[in-house]
Amino acid sequence: MSDEFDQQQARPAQHQAQQPGHEGEMQPEPIVIRDSYRGSDKLGGQVALISGGDSGIGRSVAVHFAREGADVAIIYLNEHEDAQETRRLVEAEGRQCLLLQGDCGSRAFCQRAVEETIKRFNKLNVLVSNAAEQHMVDGVDQISEEQLRRTFETNFFAYVFLVQAALPHLGEGAAIIATGSVTSFRGHAGLPDYAATKGAIQAFTFSLAQSLAERKIRVNGIAPGPIWTPLIPATFPADKVKTFGDNTLLKRAGQPAELGPAYVFLASEDASFITGEFIHINGGSFMAP
Repeated sequence: MSDEFDQQQARPAQHQAQQPGHEGEMQPEPIVIRDSYRGSDKLGGQVALISGGDSGIGRSVAVHFAREGADVAIIYLNEHEDAQETRRLVEAEGRQCLLLQGDCGSRAFCQRAVEETIKRFNKLNVLVSNAAEQHMVDGVDQISEEQLRRTFETNFFAYVFLVQAALPHLGEGAAIIATGSVTSFRGHAGLPDYAATKGAIQAFTFSLAQSLAERKIRVNGIAPGPIWTPLIPATFPADKVKTFGDNTLLKRAGQPAELGPAYVFLASEDASFITGEFIHINGGSFMAP
């Protein structure tokens, strides 16, 4: 399978005009789950709510969770075809998938999304805050007030709003998982506001883990490096997309399929003694010269 991941590195220059991007338009399309991945009922009978679950990392998480026995609800902004494809993939695993369209930067929508999930499945065991946007700039002076607010609303406010809405329904043994980023640990000159939101996610995750420990709710995060998702061609110019991930030690971008199992781990009993931690999946980004 590592050969397949390596082969996926070869891709033409490409760009999508609008975020968060569409997976069906990517060349090649990301690998969602390994054919060799064997579920073992690690999440049997559980229900997960995943923001940004229509494509990229979120789609991979949804399909991995389904293969491990969970029903899922996914939040998406406006990528209807991607969302329908994710539902098809989840249902192909024999599980149910609820689609929730809306802007998770809105507190009211987050409340409604949780309520709809409870109405459909009668419970909630795992919350995955994954929705994100990012905008390249040549300098911090180019960050408009609108962009700053929007990036924080999508990336960080949504995390807080979803947690607030979900907490009344999360019991002992539940898990909250945030999607952070290597940029919160290293920064990024071209994505300073995005990196700042990921730093906020990191700090909030650590704080939340402390505040929910007595309730036996675990709170952790994944910190991806360069991963081949729709956000990449929707963010970077075509020439940068072609070489995306080449600066890691493994000389390629990662695939969503290489992250999904880590979310399964943090959601399952295998991680019962893990809270307030981030798993780094970045191809050696920290060590790359």
